[in-house]
Amino acid sequence: MGRSSLKHELRLIDLVMASLGGIIGSGWLFGALYAANVAGPASILSWVFGGIAVIFIGLIFAELTGMLPESGGVARYPHYSHGHLTSFIMGWAIWIGYAASPAIQAEAMVQYSAHYIPGLFNATTNTIKPPGLLLAAVLMFMFFLINYFGVRSFARVNTPLTLIKFIMPTLTIIVFLATGLHWHNLHVQHFAPYGSAGVLEAIATSGIIFSYLGFRQAVDLAGEAKNPHRDVPRAIMLSIGIGIVLYSLLQVVFIAAVPTADLRQGWAHLAMAAPFAQLAVGLNLGWLAALLYADAIISPTGTGNVYLASTTRVLYAMAENGYLPKVLAKVDPKTGIPVASLILAFLLGLLFLAPFPAWNQLVSVISSATVLTYIMGPVSAAVFRQTAPDAPRFYKVPGLSIVGPVAFVMGSWIIYWTGWNVDWKLLLTMLVGVVLYALFAWLLPEQIERPSWQSVKSGIWLVVYLIAMLAMSYGGSHRFGSPYNHHKGLIHFPYDLIVSALISLAFYYWGVASGYPTSQLTEALEHRA
Repeated sequence: MGRSSLKHELRLIDLVMASLGGIIGSGWLFGALYAANVAGPASILSWVFGGIAVIFIGLIFAELTGMLPESGGVARYPHYSHGHLTSFIMGWAIWIGYAASPAIQAEAMVQYSAHYIPGLFNATTNTIKPPGLLLAAVLMFMFFLINYFGVRSFARVNTPLTLIKFIMPTLTIIVFLATGLHWHNLHVQHFAPYGSAGVLEAIATSGIIFSYLGFRQAVDLAGEAKNPHRDVPRAIMLSIGIGIVLYSLLQVVFIAAVPTADLRQGWAHLAMAAPFAQLAVGLNLGWLAALLYADAIISPTGTGNVYLASTTRVLYAMAENGYLPKVLAKVDPKTGIPVASLILAFLLGLLFLAPFPAWNQLVSVISSATVLTYIMGPVSAAVFRQTAPDAPRFYKVPGLSIVGPVAFVMGSWIIYWTGWNVDWKLLLTMLVGVVLYALFAWLLPEQIERPSWQSVKSGIWLVVYLIAMLAMSYGGSHRFGSPYNHHKGLIHFPYDLIVSALISLAFYYWGVASGYPTSQLTEALEHRA
């Protein structure tokens, strides 16, 4: 389907609600608990600092979408600024984040379902047991069937599902605040029992970034907005701002609602299968607990369906762009669905269940992969300022020469804060993707488009950046680095933050210098003229 066939019907409120629907997912069901495990009451600051980091990234995309409102813009902007190879790497990262999302929604449903079906979840280790993983696989197959047979019928109920997703956390805050809470929990065992490193780690590993990056829905839908140059940047800022307020308040009421007796061993040992629902029961709010258990089934179902559909379209688009075999771009004339891509998306999604049998483990992978795709935004924006200085921009980031590097460093920090145990798997998968792309391009030249030498030169910096981040993650401090280097005393906290910032700045400027005026950018600007 070409660009001209997209219908431009989305208003500002539609874009804001789309982004809020992405921000308010399963993250609100578990994020408060896992953030408290890592940072204690100071997790409130984690939500604020994480929101500020995402605002910097959001500002960049406000300019990008104001200049070139594109559906799937996150993958398109690198193509316009650096060409084929960089675009493939970003598309690969997007695929990882999208492919893992149905699995995390299924895990969320299973974890809350443990209230009704004993034996699904181990609250002591915060992991889903084998029967629970089997049920998660069954739920993912249900997502598959709905996408294959019932996409139109699901679309009819998607809006009320989104409204429920927004109403429930808001209702929880109001009801909890109206109940007698334990406000002394804010300073029991100190406000920040695990120090500033805990506050930073919580941003990357507890669902905070995972939740906030839902603002990308407005970016993905930019090509279908009525007034994209005006409304998409506003939708990004509004949705992130509302998200910061909502999640910070949820963290406050969660901290204050935990029975003090449950904190004898510290916040790190606090374990719950269904955090807010269990707290509601403890506050004698049975009716609210029943609603929360129901919402934990309804909301992830909607999100899981959407992301399986998104993963399918990402695979389809990558095949259309010449990155993957053409069979993945074949659409079934009866269903109108790229069936091969849907099947592959389902099977690949299942692979994420085994090595990450818990919501908080899988959320780190998704967060790190998604942030990786978004830190390309500052680089592309700076390149466009050079290659298309006169292109009309509804919104222009003030001081991009400062905001851009800061956003890139913050994104790199978030990847680093995710920790070695996740980073080595993600970054190695990214590098494997580059090797597979080169192999397929050599073996299947009639199906896989080979990148030009210019695009290869323009993408080298990104490949080296992935290797550098892998090395930084290994050699990092005790909190974030590999467990194998602790006795060596490599780069202690907070010096690791300084080192990673300097490394990131070097790659930011290398990335900007690697950009070039692509023919695709010229065509896109002419199309928008």
